[in-house]
Amino acid sequence: MYSRVLTVRWVLLHLLVLALFVATFFLGNWQLGKAEGGGGAVNWSYALQWPLYGLMGLGFYLRMLKDELNRDPADDEPGNAVVLYQRPRIDTTGDPELAAYNAYLADLNAKALGQETPRGR
Repeated sequence: MYSRVLTVRWVLLHLLVLALFVATFFLGNWQLGKAEGGGGAVNWSYALQWPLYGLMGLGFYLRMLKDELNRDPADDEPGNAVVLYQRPRIDTTGDPELAAYNAYLADLNAKALGQETPRGR
């Protein structure tokens, strides 16, 4: 279970998040020193914001980690998902000009794909 988050990619991400988390507290401490030295209200607000940024980033990272651990490993296999797509149908019965334009676009699309045109040309 935990082997998914112990790959090289994840370990590097763990180390990066740890370094950034610690850095935000050092930056908050540096900003606090500037504020205590008469820096003003902006420095006081940054002294509070840096640790909050670190906690917020850690929260996002823990949520991402939880999602990775709860994810089904079979989701990575190709061909697992079924995607159904149907072109939207546009009612062109009341507008012959729109119907002709749509037929023209269908011909262009068929030619671009190298298929026989829908009208049999």
